[in-house]
Amino acid sequence: MRAIRRFTVRTSLPAALADLDELAHNLRWSWHAPTRDLFARIDPEVWAQVHGDPVALLGALAPERLAELAADPAVVTAVRSAAADLREYVTEPRWYQRRQESENLPSSIGYFSPEFGITAVLPQYSGGLGILAGDHLKSASDLGVPIIGVGLLYGAGYFRQALTRDGWQVESYPVLDPDGMPLTLLREADGTAATVRIALPGDRTLHAHIWVATVGRVPLLLLDSDVPENDEQARKVTDRLYGGGGEYRLQQELLLGVGGVRALRVWSRLSGAPAPEVYHTNEGHAGFLGVERIRELVTGAGLGFDEALEAVRAATVFTTHTPVPAGIDRFEAGLVGQYFGGAHADAGVPVDRVLALGAEDYPGGDPLMFNMAVMGLRLGGRANGVSLLHGEVSRGMFDGLWPGFDDSEVPITSVTNGVHAPTWVDRRLSDLAAERLTEDDDWLRPDAISDAELWGVRHTLREALVTEARRRVRKSWGERGASPAELGWVDGVLDPDVLTIGFARRVPTYKRLTLMLRDPERLTRLLTDPERPIQLVIAGKSHPADEQGKRLIQQLVRFADQADVRHRIVFLPNYDIAMAQSLYPGCDVWLNNPLRPLEACGTSGMKAALNGGLNLSILDGWWDEWFDGENGWAIPTADGVEDADHRDDLEAAALYDLIENQVAPRFYDRDAHGLPQRWLAMVRHTLATLGPKVQATRMVAEYVDRLYAPAAAAGRELAAADLTGARELAAWKSRVRAGWQGVRVDHVESAGLGEVPQVGDTLHVRAYVSLGDLDPTDVEVQVVHGRVSESDELDAFSTDPLTLTESYEAGRHAFAGDVTLEASGPFGYSVRVVPRHAGLSSVAEIGLVANA
Repeated sequence: MRAIRRFTVRTSLPAALADLDELAHNLRWSWHAPTRDLFARIDPEVWAQVHGDPVALLGALAPERLAELAADPAVVTAVRSAAADLREYVTEPRWYQRRQESENLPSSIGYFSPEFGITAVLPQYSGGLGILAGDHLKSASDLGVPIIGVGLLYGAGYFRQALTRDGWQVESYPVLDPDGMPLTLLREADGTAATVRIALPGDRTLHAHIWVATVGRVPLLLLDSDVPENDEQARKVTDRLYGGGGEYRLQQELLLGVGGVRALRVWSRLSGAPAPEVYHTNEGHAGFLGVERIRELVTGAGLGFDEALEAVRAATVFTTHTPVPAGIDRFEAGLVGQYFGGAHADAGVPVDRVLALGAEDYPGGDPLMFNMAVMGLRLGGRANGVSLLHGEVSRGMFDGLWPGFDDSEVPITSVTNGVHAPTWVDRRLSDLAAERLTEDDDWLRPDAISDAELWGVRHTLREALVTEARRRVRKSWGERGASPAELGWVDGVLDPDVLTIGFARRVPTYKRLTLMLRDPERLTRLLTDPERPIQLVIAGKSHPADEQGKRLIQQLVRFADQADVRHRIVFLPNYDIAMAQSLYPGCDVWLNNPLRPLEACGTSGMKAALNGGLNLSILDGWWDEWFDGENGWAIPTADGVEDADHRDDLEAAALYDLIENQVAPRFYDRDAHGLPQRWLAMVRHTLATLGPKVQATRMVAEYVDRLYAPAAAAGRELAAADLTGARELAAWKSRVRAGWQGVRVDHVESAGLGEVPQVGDTLHVRAYVSLGDLDPTDVEVQVVHGRVSESDELDAFSTDPLTLTESYEAGRHAFAGDVTLEASGPFGYSVRVVPRHAGLSSVAEIGLVANA
């Protein structure tokens, strides 16, 4: 019989153990080993049964067992000590607080993301975007950065993946009970649930409760529409992560953006926390937060739409995570209009202005669509990609928003992603480092940790992965219908002494899960080589609606099922954080072979590197940036080959060649003591040089210095004196836009160079420009100069301002300046006019330029 209602009964803890509830509900335990040790000691058997979930552990303990623990002075002391340590962690000044003593850093930052991957016991993530968001919060907590996370609470999370007998992915959606997870319902002073509301078409209202996950020092607010106040359709808005498209997805993103801002206001009112000074939109899904903040300023501060837009833009950071247009959410503009027009329109926030924010009004765009990434860029005063290469790709991808400017000037910078080391580094490796290495040491010191010890740890980690993989293979085959009598071969799956290569990620086409299968016979020879075999551990989920991705998984699973290779290649279903935490440490090599340049960053290889794994990857994402020839191998790419199949054949052959001729020989080449000295040198080099770079603390510190602090300063400047700065900047932009049609470069003169220009010569430039109704203080006249191509295009250039020298009638002016020739080779220059204002974050911000 099916239950009509499901809920979790929580354990009442004895007073002596009351601190356990605080320890279980602060997710710091997910990366703080001593706290996990404490829970494990309480009941090791139950701890294993609940898969390391402290809330589930406490719920599973009988009152008699709790009474025993409360009577044990050693246990009580340990609990109180752990609680004191946690309270010190969440209150003591850290990196950010020490910076605030001398710098005017933002008091609070709102961080919006559709998914957060913090721990396997809070399954609110699907892939890299969510894992990155989780690592961002954890590292912010470690640094003391005052972030407040905002997301949605999905009733079934993403999905649980299993396989049929013939290898086809099937999805299930276990219902999650918030009361059984490390969450707390935000309540009003009278004890009722705090609620946010959004009006929907058809005189309907979407209500949402606010659950709080405590991530160290960082609160994470998760909005839940599965509440009694909603009708049946509204209750399903947060039922699944990425569970559908169209209006369903639009309502999720309205709740995330609009509802998220309203949740922040409730949180500030009830907790006393300051309202964010900066709003960070992690991908376009939360972009409607900017529309809600505009509405607040229009209705609450009396600003006009343009004035509110300036105030919002100044303090907003937008991060794009995809170089694939298909990865961007787009909605029919007419559908979006239903939610912001008619009876839902706010005075001063016209629906046409809202729709203009996401309009694809550029060459190649669809005027009938509303683009969430485009809105994110128009509402974000500062924007970034997630690796140097991705920043470059993004500038080209979105250059239509800034016509007239070179791609290099498109205002999208980059902050390369990082990973949270305490979450992803296996404890056996981190404990060894803590025991033997000081803060000033690094892994290059063999006198601190010998090669034998390092190789021993790596073998232990590989052995642990083999054991875990066998368990998962056996469980998967059981779910596929195999009887125990058929599975004797599973005990021989993988070998702890064999070179182990890992590959795990989502399964969109561009990540090329099956590139390794382009030549099955050659792959089989590599797997079964009698002297230098390799073994592959593979995992990944395909979106439920992606039939092509499911076919790729099936193709790989069918190959892995073959009797002659199944001991050397496995596909592990239901890739999640728990699996990843054994997979990354146990792999000797991490494989990544996307179609370049479609991998925005790809942080899984970073996690492997922190555990002493070497990367074998296409030069894409972060690997393009930090591969140095000694920390792994770069798979050659067949750039310029237009036939997709031929390109895959070429790059697969290059992959096989690297494994056969470089990777495997280096792993199996042993000295008299059985140690692969050259391999271990690469491992040490990876740990010493990549280790500091791939840290998410480095990433978050970059966000603070390069994006959050400047955004806060810009926001304060426009908010000062009752938002006078926002009003003035909006008025100035309006005047410049209206007058720009009268701006042009009339004539350019040059002098100072002989017949054969030489390095060190000075070029004198004089430009005559018409500014119409604009004043010279409204613009900057620039000489643009640098190396030119054979077609006279400026490939790489610099700009220098020219100085006003004379003014004439009818808005004409003369500007002049000098350029020193600093390099030999083909040189060219031009002159242009761009808007100039102290409130602009970029020369291209308004998208106006007059070129000679």
